Formats: sequence, C-alpha cells, structure tokens
Amino acid sequence: MKKKLEQTWRWYGPTDPVSLQDIKQAGATGIVTALHHIPHGEIWPVEDIRERKETIENAGLTWSVVESVPVHETIKINTGAVEKYLFNYNQTITNLALCGIKTICYNFMPVLDWTRTQLDLTMKDGSKALYFDWVDLAIFDIYILHRNDANADYSPAIVSQAEYKYLNMSIQHKDILTKNILMGIPGESDITLDSLKKSIKIYSNIGKDGLRKNLTNFLLSIRDTCIQHGIKMTIHPDDPPYPILGLPRIVSTIEDYEYILNTVDNNFNGICFCTGSLGASQTNNLVEILNLVKSRVHFIHLRNVKKDDMGSFYEADHLDGDVNMYAIMEILIAENQRREIALPFRPDHGHQMLDDLKKITNPGYSAIGRLRGLAELRGLEYGIIGF
Repeated sequence: MKKKLEQTWRWYGPTDPVSLQDIKQAGATGIVTALHHIPHGEIWPVEDIRERKETIENAGLTWSVVESVPVHETIKINTGAVEKYLFNYNQTITNLALCGIKTICYNFMPVLDWTRTQLDLTMKDGSKALYFDWVDLAIFDIYILHRNDANADYSPAIVSQAEYKYLNMSIQHKDILTKNILMGIPGESDITLDSLKKSIKIYSNIGKDGLRKNLTNFLLSIRDTCIQHGIKMTIHPDDPPYPILGLPRIVSTIEDYEYILNTVDNNFNGICFCTGSLGASQTNNLVEILNLVKSRVHFIHLRNVKKDDMGSFYEADHLDGDVNMYAIMEILIAENQRREIALPFRPDHGHQMLDDLKKITNPGYSAIGRLRGLAELRGLEYGIIGF
C-alpha cells in the first residue's frame, strides 16, 4: 500500500476560535502551530515548548510543524544587533529539537508577512474569501502610504482606476483597507504605517541582491545547528509572489528557488511549497517549480486561487482555481513514497461559510472552509493513490 501524506492543521494556540477537538473531528492528525505570545527575536523557552506540546498531545494529536519561528527584521536587514538575534534563533531551534520538533517553517518577506486588500469578498454561494486587488493596493500605496514615485509601479489603467475609486471611497473604507494591508499574524501585533514607511526606505537601499545575501547569511549562521539536531527549515514563498509597496521579493520564482537551494546546498535548507502563494503569479509554472524543488520540500500548503486579467486574485475552493491541484498531488504522492517519514501538508486557508459566517474567525482560518478543503484534498489523494 502506498504511503499517505500526513494531514495537518494550523492552530494559533489556546486563544484560537477553532479548538483542538474541532481539528481532531476534521480528520487531521498533526498540528502546525507556534508560540505567538513570544516577541519576535526572543528565545523560546523549553518549558513553553513542552507545555504547548503536552496540550496538543493530551488532545490526541501531534505537534508536527512549527509555523513559524519568525526571523527578526534585524536579521533580514543584517545590521545592528544581528549577532544577538542569530544566537537567539539558534537557541530556539535547538530547544525545539530537544523537544522532538524538527520541521520549522519561516519566511524572509520584508516587514509584511502576507498581504490582502479584502478579507470578506462574497462569493456566488454566499461564502467569503480573501482577496488581493491591484487597484486597492495602488490606492493604499499612492494615496494613504504616499510612497514616492509609487505611480510608476502600476499600469496607467490601474492608476486611473485607483484615482477614481479613491475619490469616491468613504473614510471607513479607507480605514478598513489600511487595516487589512497592515494586518499581522493572529496573536501578534500589526504593522504601523510609520514603521512601514521607515522599512521601505531601508529596503530600498538593500534591494533584491542585498536581501538574498542576508538570507544566505542567515542560513549559513544556523546550518551547523540544523545539521547537528536534524532540523528541517522550510522557507515559505512570498505572499503575493511579486514586489509590492517598493519592497523586494526573493522567494517568488523558479529562479529564486534555484538561487536559494544552490547557494546553501544542504538538505536542512528546504522548501514549504505553497500552491496558493506561488499560484498567484501570472507567470509561475507550479508543476515545473515543484519538479525542481521536490527533493527539498519538507512541508506543503495546498490552496487555490483565481486570477483576473489584471492579476488580482481571490482564494478559490481548493479544487477549483488556476492551480492544477491534480498534477501537484500526483508529484507529491510520488515524492512521498521516497521518504521514510510522510510529508506533512495542510489545507491552507478556506472560505468562511455556513455557521462560521456568524462567528469571529481568524482571516482564512475558519473551521468549516478548511474542513471542506481537507476533505477535498484527501479525496483527491485517495483517488490518485487508491485505498
């Protein structure tokens, strides 16, 4: 019998509206979580890690992946107290390994962990989805952020539509748009407009090449620790996978992956393959990218997106978008057979639907939409692999 992928579920800890019991009923066996209460850059104490692990195991589940151990901005810009934060990162991943948790997801996106312009786009069936609209981003960039020469980063059509829409936009709508773009990870603090402006100036001097070098420095600085403890680092792609707001991107294309994997050519330096993030690009060939990186994929996010001609996108049902999920699943199943330990995947995001429409939920992380996604993905896997 062929080996199945490990089914996991993201959980934001004890304050998450979705409980561990809910997750267990959804059919997942592994938990993807982090210690969001600890400030970025601080060491995760062994006691806190063990406490979270015991909570998960007492519910009959396993802490499979850490998502994520955030990389402090000081490391990304490689200045100031960078050695302190590199030491802290090494100690945190050592402490996780000592507790038996060795797959760690992270990203190297400047400032913003993810970006959407709307969190409640109403679909035809009445469910709600996350949405990225280039016109709304241009409104924020040009008229709210007031970034120098922002107009030059958008097509004349987008600039024209942004001007018209902004002039007719209510103050409330402008505030919601600003809040959405500056939103952080649940359980962590949001970005401020002033801090974003300062960061844009810093990163304009670093550029793509500088950010790439800083990622390499980070990986080399943790390499010995990872190899010693058998840690697998998995870098998440940029979300969305192209430069926005003047910030560079270095994990968006097949060329980016070639650079990352070849520059630090060790198995610990791995990939979190996210179909939704990479699929938001109008040029990425996900099958080609996965075939290139599959031997270094240690964690998988499966979701789908629908794009329009402008490149704006919404998060579609897991099997109903621009991503060929069947082709992706075929490659993952084949790769999984080569592994001693099953590859973990999770249904990434999901529509807010049914009873969850009446509840306060973390954006993209309501229970029922992800349950539907997990069921569809499990069915697809079983259909390909057989029972």
